[in-house]
Amino acid sequence: MGKEWKTPIKAAAAQKRGQIFTKVAREVQVAAKIGGPDPEGNSRLKLAIAAARAVSCPKETIERAIKKGAGLLDDGTQIEEVTYEGTAPYGVGVIIECQTDNKNRTVGELRNIFKRHNGSLGESGSSSWMFERVAVVTGNKNDIRDAEEEAIEVNANSVEKNENGSYSFYGAPTDLDSIRTGLMSRGWSVEAAERSYLPKNVSDLNETQIQEIHELLQEIEEFDDSHRIFATVKN
Repeated sequence: MGKEWKTPIKAAAAQKRGQIFTKVAREVQVAAKIGGPDPEGNSRLKLAIAAARAVSCPKETIERAIKKGAGLLDDGTQIEEVTYEGTAPYGVGVIIECQTDNKNRTVGELRNIFKRHNGSLGESGSSSWMFERVAVVTGNKNDIRDAEEEAIEVNANSVEKNENGSYSFYGAPTDLDSIRTGLMSRGWSVEAAERSYLPKNVSDLNETQIQEIHELLQEIEEFDDSHRIFATVKN
């Protein structure tokens, strides 16, 4: 709970390397646009570059994305961050964060995806009331004695251990940077630091219904313009 939705068969979709490179390059471009081209002074860009390198995104692609975001390379396209809300079958709330150079294309395709799966793309506020806005900082540290104590020390509200062994710390959206810097000062290697959506309640569905929702979320995940997806359903 709290982390963006991840499909159980995401690994199969991850073989589409070109699509992955497009998505990580867009995040690099947006980060550079918001905070400037210097990763040492722009924590979001630094994390975006690390994520791009982790999937073997070419160095030239990363550098080009930084220049485009910083306005040093104008090819006539501008990437914007846009958030959409929708309702899946069985009342499941969905929030999709997109990065796009054409909002009309993005909203049109999302509307079609929801329609194909008997859901609907809604207006602002149609699903966000089902979620709590939070800050999430994920990282690793050797020899962790008490994760709860670490959370208290950095003013995080809670912490949970992830399947890969990392830990995610949750707090108020305004505390994102203080939690990140606090963990780093305590020897943590921060992998991600972002504002996220935490479902207030997870929909109670049977296996067949969950599979139906996963098929919708999977198609959204594979859409080039989607960046992060949140849903009130178990992974």
